[in-house]
Amino acid sequence: MTPHQGAPSARATTRRQRPASQPGPGEWAGQLAAEWAPTVGRVLLGLVLAWFGYHELVQPSVWTGYVPVVSGSTLLVLLVLAHGWLLLVLAVALVAGIAVRAVAAVSVLFLLQIVASLTMSNGLSDLVLRDVGVLGLAVCLTATTRQRLVLRG
Repeated sequence: MTPHQGAPSARATTRRQRPASQPGPGEWAGQLAAEWAPTVGRVLLGLVLAWFGYHELVQPSVWTGYVPVVSGSTLLVLLVLAHGWLLLVLAVALVAGIAVRAVAAVSVLFLLQIVASLTMSNGLSDLVLRDVGVLGLAVCLTATTRQRLVLRG
């Protein structure tokens, strides 16, 4: 028998094996994502709600066209302002980690209203589908029980 036929090479015997307790890079990345993805999703949803809430407060007249079945410019502006404030309150609660599941559930209702309003006024469009994606994120957050960086009472 020659050294190359059956005997293990010196390289194979000196290769260090990772202990079973240490995860590989892929496992580590998966664990990190599983731990932090709900928190990242929560903060990003909060930023989206804050963005739109802020713009509804700064320029309510731009947003009055999205209010269905209501007439009277003063009433429209007041509805947009109230909607903007509520979006900002939801955004702050999400980013701060206050009652995350309850706030996400209320956000689902708001986003359902937005999707329905946009669909009724403009039909299916890229805006509606974007908001359906944001709605999906809010739905996922209602079911998430493990969050990081939350305020607990």
